[in-house]
Amino acid sequence: MRRAYKGKSDGLVRSSEGEQGFWPSYADMMSALALILFFLMLLSYIQNLITGNDLRNTQDVLDETRSKLNATTIELDETEKTLSLTLSQVEKAESDLAKITIDLDETRLTLADTEEELAGLDALIGEQRALIGEQEEYMKAASEELLKLRGQMQTIAVLRLSILEQIRESFVEITGDASKVSIGENGNIILSESILFDTGSSKIKNDAKGALDSLAEMFVAFLENSENAKYVDSIVIAGHTDSTGTDEENRVLSTDRANSVLGYLMSANSKKLGKYAEYFCASGYGETRPVATNDTKDGRAQNRRIEISVTLKDESIMEIVDSYLDLELPEKPETAQ
Repeated sequence: MRRAYKGKSDGLVRSSEGEQGFWPSYADMMSALALILFFLMLLSYIQNLITGNDLRNTQDVLDETRSKLNATTIELDETEKTLSLTLSQVEKAESDLAKITIDLDETRLTLADTEEELAGLDALIGEQRALIGEQEEYMKAASEELLKLRGQMQTIAVLRLSILEQIRESFVEITGDASKVSIGENGNIILSESILFDTGSSKIKNDAKGALDSLAEMFVAFLENSENAKYVDSIVIAGHTDSTGTDEENRVLSTDRANSVLGYLMSANSKKLGKYAEYFCASGYGETRPVATNDTKDGRAQNRRIEISVTLKDESIMEIVDSYLDLELPEKPETAQ
């Protein structure tokens, strides 16, 4: 059984026949609607709260994302700078590599040339070693030839000295005065004027003829030996004076004395030396070749002299030298270019 609504709405309630009144139903509906609106508003508020929170979170995330984006942008810029620097370094490295490659190619070419030069040097060294061997053989032969040449030259020198020494000894033996005969620094026999001549004269003293006879015999014995004669070019009898008198007088006197000695030698000992006259000659030098000062008596005495010199043939000596020089020198190989 329905309750009867009491209050202000009583006037809106119908009769007691059981029909529902209009106002209580409307109020319930409005209450329900208000309640629904409240819930909707509550939901909306809650939704707004949730949305606000989400928005703030989203904003925070967005700010954080922007911050990260800025950091990333900075890192990207730095990376780009690093990349640019790296690319520059790479380009430089590529350029350096290109230069190194060029240098390497040039080095290879140089090495090839050097190897070729070394090969040429090896060949040259081989030729030089062969040449050294030939030169050693040459030096050995040359040394032997030089010893032979030296022996021949010594023989000639000894021979010449032997002749002069025999002349000196012969004069000393005959005259008994060694001070009047000597061998000069030039290798000539020096006879003092006083042995052969009186002062101012070109006539040979009788006391000197024995010594000149012995001298002639000595020359004959020497020249009869063909081995000795082949080396002799000339035997010179030279006259010298001091400075006393005029130049012409001294020149004539020295020449006359030299000719007197030569003439006596050619006529001595049955003229046996005459057949060797081709070897002999006489000359006068006057006072032009002094061996001592003319300011003293002793010096003038030394300058008044007869010198006998034995001149050897240049051809004979040169034959010996040529025989040494005729040794064939090993040819030097051409230097590799």
